[in-house]
Amino acid sequence: MGCNGEVCGALVGALAVMGLRFGRGGEGEEEKKDPRIWRYTFELVKRFREAIVRSHGGIRCREITGIDWMNREQVLSFYKPDEKGLECTRIVGDTAKLIGELLERQT
Repeated sequence: MGCNGEVCGALVGALAVMGLRFGRGGEGEEEKKDPRIWRYTFELVKRFREAIVRSHGGIRCREITGIDWMNREQVLSFYKPDEKGLECTRIVGDTAKLIGELLERQT
């Protein structure tokens, strides 16, 4: 999220999708919150933690990538084609797949 090393952007984006799907309506719409939002967001974070934290040590970008985002040299090295960048791509793909599974299920 903004290259600051905090919570993984894939997780933040996934939670935003859940909010858009199950959150309250916008202006002019009935303010009705879908109670499934709590179940789905809890499951999303739980499954993300199980998949990511187990192999990377945390949900923060700096933990996943091992990059100090305040260190210019480390940031520049991150954007070179290597395993770290590919790992982020895999995490984003896996998170998108998880969102798809949750949204298809919608019970």
